[in-house]
Amino acid sequence: MERKAAEEAAKKAAAAAGGGGAGDSKKAAAKAEKDAARAADAAELAAFVEQARKTAPGSKKDYGGAMPKTYDPKFVEAAVYAWWESKGLFAPASVEAVEEMKKRKKSGDDDDDDDDLDPETPFTMVIPPPNVTGSLHLGHALMAAIEDAIVRWSRMRGRPTLWVPGTDHAGIATQTVVEKTLAREKGISRHDLGREKFVDEVHAWVDKYGNTICSQLRRVGASPDWSRQAFTMDANLSTAVQEAFLRLHKEGLIYRDHRLVNWSSKLKTAISDIEVRGRGWGWGWGVRVGRGAGERKQKKKKKKKKKKKKKKNESGKRN
Repeated sequence: MERKAAEEAAKKAAAAAGGGGAGDSKKAAAKAEKDAARAADAAELAAFVEQARKTAPGSKKDYGGAMPKTYDPKFVEAAVYAWWESKGLFAPASVEAVEEMKKRKKSGDDDDDDDDLDPETPFTMVIPPPNVTGSLHLGHALMAAIEDAIVRWSRMRGRPTLWVPGTDHAGIATQTVVEKTLAREKGISRHDLGREKFVDEVHAWVDKYGNTICSQLRRVGASPDWSRQAFTMDANLSTAVQEAFLRLHKEGLIYRDHRLVNWSSKLKTAISDIEVRGRGWGWGWGVRVGRGAGERKQKKKKKKKKKKKKKKNESGKRN
């Protein structure tokens, strides 16, 4: 209907342009027809996209027996991701599915010519968790695209495939944001709340604002198993981290010692070098902290030189 209306408008515009010279009127008519055709195509495409977006969440997209003439990402991507999720297409193959693949492979009924098809060997990958306080940038999009290609290829080859999604707690950054929010909205600090209640506030903040990243990953078409979505401060992950550190300490692979640290007088905690912003000065003070290895070597060299010089002097006197 919209296309017909656009074509009618083109004819009227062409007729109106016929009042000028013959050459001018033909050019004007041709231009009006082209513009009308473009408008009609755009209107038709918009109608397809609108129809696709009306698809119920989790349902398969209904094309209505027709498709756009040209590729349009808005139409292609509309509703399809929700359908993928609802069908559990990102979850690893079930035990029954793996057994069925094994039977097909043994019987030779499998049409796949790939000799490397291996339903018995699972493929697992954990997404490098982005900071929950931020949003994804182009580097994250590139990473997600490459990992998604690897994961989908593994699924296509028949391997039980798991891609685990998650976000990182970004300790200092999240703490700072939540503290500022508490000070602004409630006029209190984390010390007023206490550790446990402050951690609850952090979790509440993450639940409210931390879904931006996951929405972006869905938007770029990444296919991790969202039923296994994790946050690095989840109770089970925290327990696993503690257990890992305890084992490493018992085995002597990590240890505690006295070291210079970057202490934040505001946060009242040690922070990593990444969190420190360097600041240059035109002048400075030299402070001796202690005798390092370099200083000891220099002293040894000086002693050796003195001994050599002394021996040389003594041999000269004897001669």
